[in-house]
Amino acid sequence: KSSTPFAEVSKVGFFKGQEEEILFSTHTIFRINRIEQIPDEHTDRLWQVNLTIAGDQDDDFSKLTAHLREEFTWVTGWGRFADILISLGESQKAEHLCKILLGKATSDKQRSDYNHQIGKVYDNMGEYSKALSSYERSLEIKKIALPPNHPDLAASYNNIGNVYYNMGEYSKALSSYERSLEIKKIALPPNHPGLAASYNNIGSVYYNMGEYSKALTYYEKAQEIWKKSLPPTHPHIALVKRNIEDVKKKM
Repeated sequence: KSSTPFAEVSKVGFFKGQEEEILFSTHTIFRINRIEQIPDEHTDRLWQVNLTIAGDQDDDFSKLTAHLREEFTWVTGWGRFADILISLGESQKAEHLCKILLGKATSDKQRSDYNHQIGKVYDNMGEYSKALSSYERSLEIKKIALPPNHPDLAASYNNIGNVYYNMGEYSKALSSYERSLEIKKIALPPNHPGLAASYNNIGSVYYNMGEYSKALTYYEKAQEIWKKSLPPTHPHIALVKRNIEDVKKKM
């Protein structure tokens, strides 16, 4: 069952009674069940895609929706659009937009958020010193404006860790990741996917430092939480499974 509206229009469409037509709302989400090629002597480009509407009772869909809602709601308005541009790899467009937003910022939160986003952009572009500067500016604002164990502080430490990781400075990355994890343990529920992300990041640092036993321990912690908090087809679950396989090959 689903609350998504749809309409059967076979009897009112242009080809009345000649074909089955159903109109769905533009936000309707389907689960792909099966894809089969349709035999045709004139072309090999006909396919039948069998879909099932993702209803309100679909547990995987509910978990994924909750995860996406959390991922893109830490900023609003144009800031959210900038985050989507970053996720799509449109770094130059995101940089341009974030700098405009930063110039028009009227609160400490906005200045912190936009500096954080600019840090993401520079990290994606491989400009790590600029990324660190932007993340650290954001963090300094947060330290003044927020309680010491606020989740936003954890996000800053985590992303600073990402930059150090990308630079190959694993000791500094580990320090930042561990500080992020300390805050998350206080601020978040025990099975929150954000905790799993920290465990996975720390595992990756230990892997690159050659400490494979420690890496495996942290990867397994990440896997345990993600299996409980995310749909089984979520890419994070495949990622940590691959990480565990890789580290076991080294042991």
